[in-house]
Amino acid sequence: MKTRRSYISFVYLVVLLATSTWLVSCEDVIDLEVENGPQLLAVDGWITNQPGPQRIRLTLASGYFDNNEPQPALNAEVTITDDLGKVFTFEDINNNGVYEWKPQQIDTLNALTLDTLGHIGRSYTLRVKYAGEEYTATSTIRPVPVIDSLVYQFESLPFTPPNGPKEGYIAEFYARDFAGVGDTYWIKALRGGGLYADDPENITLAFDAAFSPGSVSDGLVFILPLRRAINVNQLFSAGDTVGVELHSITPESYYFLQQVRQESSNGGIFATPPANIFTNIRNRNPNGQKALGFFGASAISRAETIIDPAKARPEE
Repeated sequence: MKTRRSYISFVYLVVLLATSTWLVSCEDVIDLEVENGPQLLAVDGWITNQPGPQRIRLTLASGYFDNNEPQPALNAEVTITDDLGKVFTFEDINNNGVYEWKPQQIDTLNALTLDTLGHIGRSYTLRVKYAGEEYTATSTIRPVPVIDSLVYQFESLPFTPPNGPKEGYIAEFYARDFAGVGDTYWIKALRGGGLYADDPENITLAFDAAFSPGSVSDGLVFILPLRRAINVNQLFSAGDTVGVELHSITPESYYFLQQVRQESSNGGIFATPPANIFTNIRNRNPNGQKALGFFGASAISRAETIIDPAKARPEE
């Protein structure tokens, strides 16, 4: 019996070595030479109806396998013109590709900024002159619902989340979509007074009061998953500052951000071939150099609160 077992082990070892040798012999190293395309202008431009400076970032698109930071696009002429003909000039003060407009009218007595660039109902046209080309894009600031309330309650999860405690507070905001199909929104989570988890994979979008078109949600209160999206898969502790920004965006912005989120999380064995994200940046010369990126405009509704256990809603 011992001899038979030794023989079986020997045969198994031979088969394993032969299989390994065959697999190694089938490996061929293929070196692909990928040509670098032209450096295209990339525009990251979002303006709002909030007081204070507004910024447009211009960079040069890098190669697919280039892991370095994108180079700034310097010496560009950047302006925004509203539908009343008012022109706002943006300047690259720090010579880093971030072009900024600053309000001129300041109430120094009350420390208030009186001049704002964005206004609800107005349309805005971005113009960028760079490297002998002129690019344009247009967007509109749509109305944004008021955030009625921001509440929270204590929760004890059956599992420990990877980014936080097992017990804590879950926050939820309430707002109602406007009547009329086709309103689109970008929901941003706030923590500690600033934007939290503002990476592409955590972009939260709403079409009317739900996630996407086709649902019967026009004119309703935002559905529960949207109201609780500001938690970003974790719980809060007593004393934390939690908040939400609700941005009104155009349907064009909605589909752009939807594709950005999809491509940023496109990985794994079931990944689909990467696709170019569409842009609303157009060269005035149809035969000129193309550009990348997006120009959008939005109004903002904001609410914040500090987690106080004495004011928490009863646990459901």
